[in-house]
Amino acid sequence: MTASTLAAAYTTSTGEAVQFWLLGTVAVVGALCTVLMRRAVHSALCLAGTMVVLAVFYLANGAYFLGVVQIIVYTGAIMMLFLFVVMLVGVTAADSLKETLKGQRWLAALCGLGFGALLVAGLGRASLDTFTGLGTANAGGNVEGLAALIFTKYVFAFEITGALLITATVGAMVLTHRERIERARSQRELAEQRVREGKQLPPLPAPGVYARHNAVDVPGLLPDGTPSELTVSRTLRKRGQVRDVSPQALADLRALERRAEERLGRDRDGEEAAK
Repeated sequence: MTASTLAAAYTTSTGEAVQFWLLGTVAVVGALCTVLMRRAVHSALCLAGTMVVLAVFYLANGAYFLGVVQIIVYTGAIMMLFLFVVMLVGVTAADSLKETLKGQRWLAALCGLGFGALLVAGLGRASLDTFTGLGTANAGGNVEGLAALIFTKYVFAFEITGALLITATVGAMVLTHRERIERARSQRELAEQRVREGKQLPPLPAPGVYARHNAVDVPGLLPDGTPSELTVSRTLRKRGQVRDVSPQALADLRALERRAEERLGRDRDGEEAAK
């Protein structure tokens, strides 16, 4: 490698510097917002933005295959799946602050500090005396060069990483699986249990029935006009996301009944006058 080639390899152009500082700032801010945001949807969006910036870095450095995979697989598929799950399940800030395992925050902080120390130590011991240009690394094509490294020099690290990911997936499935330890009760048995416990026997109206809004977060009104909290999901009640429109709904019902009585009274008076 000549002196001019070596100097060009270690020289950063103005465009590369501007790109690095702008996108690097966006990536760091997105990563911090992923951890610090109180809402899970906002954290997922910040993480998606960080992944897009990483894909741009891959493409700028000649790793075209990694850049495309970063956008299609991680940002386009996995992150969108995260967003759909978060929006459907409706994870709130109150849910994310509940610590199910005692001491997990301190353990996570300790592991993060240890990983950071290892990363700093590895970067400090890195040697950049020799430099292989992108042209040499991608001589046969970016995909071919990446495949040659993964399945020759780093094959054991690749297989171990795959085994860890499969183990994590199986572990998540086992932890979320709930086996039934008793026989499922029939509809008749459930009805008999409701009779013995004195619960609501007939079906309740659906959310929003007889109310001003036909929505899942609006309690339905019973025949006497009182709202039935049982018509709203327990999850919404626990989160305090039930809209209280019952006073307005009751006022509207009373006004409707008053108008109906006045109309019926006028009709009766008219019939009596006609007779």
